[in-house]
Amino acid sequence: MTLRPFHLAFPVDDLSDARRFYGEVMGCAEGRSSDQWIDFDFFGHQIVAHLDATARRVATHNPVDGHDVPVPHFGVVLTMAQWEALAERVKAAGVRFGIEPYVRFKGQVGEQATMFFYDPSGNALEFKAFADDRNLFAV
Repeated sequence: MTLRPFHLAFPVDDLSDARRFYGEVMGCAEGRSSDQWIDFDFFGHQIVAHLDATARRVATHNPVDGHDVPVPHFGVVLTMAQWEALAERVKAAGVRFGIEPYVRFKGQVGEQATMFFYDPSGNALEFKAFADDRNLFAV
């Protein structure tokens, strides 16, 4: 079975900020758009930033590996090289990390590089990388 791209629509409170963040900072190509939404190529997946000036930020967190992981969040599992390049790109842009880039579950089957940061509307994003992608769903 070939993995198909996912589609995710999410609220933003300013389309110009979303365009700059996802387009310039994240490097996501822009697709179709209107004055109410923007499509982005999110590492081969389709995300759509929908304008919602009344969207409320969610401040829920769950403890994972000694960190407070924001819920909800979304992101992509990258290769280690892509993950490292993105971490440097985001740092260079001055984006504030919710959880700084690090390797969690060291020495365990699920060992992974991870980082969390927020877009300008407060949406939490997580990016991961595994040294061995076969461990993505390992228990």
